[in-house]
Order: sequence, then C-alpha cells, then structure tokens
Amino acid sequence: MAEASATAFEWIGGEARVRELVDRFYDLMDLEPAYARLRAAHGNSLDSARDKLFWFLCGWLGGPDHYISRFGHPRLRARHLPFRIGIVERDEWLACMAQAIQETGVDPALHARLAESFAGTADWMRNV
Repeated sequence: MAEASATAFEWIGGEARVRELVDRFYDLMDLEPAYARLRAAHGNSLDSARDKLFWFLCGWLGGPDHYISRFGHPRLRARHLPFRIGIVERDEWLACMAQAIQETGVDPALHARLAESFAGTADWMRNV
C-alpha cells in the first residue's frame, strides 16, 4: 500500500503482515545473541508475548482493537513496570524491531515513521 493509505495498518498490509512482523521480531530474539537480554526478560515461552504484541500492534496501527477487547486499555508503562527497562533493554528492543521491520520488507517510509514512534515509546517505558 502507498503512503496515502488511510491507516498504517492498511499501509503495512493488514493482520497477516502484522503477524509476520511480530513473529520475525520474536524469532530474532531467539536467534540473535545481540538480543539475549531482551529474550531473557520474556521467560521460557514467547507464545503469550507474540499474541499480545500482535493484538496491540493491530490496534495501535489503526486496525482492529484486539488487545483492548481482551484486556482493556493497554496501560503500557504500568504493565511493563515489573520488568527492568533501562537504556540497554530499550536499545535491544528497538534494534530487534528495526531488524524485523527490515527483514519483513516494510515500506521504507513506513519503517521511518514506525522507528520514530517506537523510539519515543520505548524511551518512555524506561524505569531504571
């Protein structure tokens, strides 16, 4: 979809493409030593995290509000307070997501917009 799409959700290609992005993000966490700290913060299984990020991103990008319909308001910072999120964790998350975005072929203009939004949110999530 072109930049003129009504929503980022449409621009990225809908649910199938959001799922592809989320799956690549978590696959990279398992595969790349550079994301070991990020992976360790997620416990033994990534299944729940995969679903929650997929549901959240669908709505955040302007698509269906799957996350809100299941859990209510995302309250991102509050839900992440139990986890240590410092500069290193923030930067690992952003690098892993940037790699996933690139490897799944997200339009470069959308990639730039997402990177900016993710960076602001990830910095706001820091709690140490």
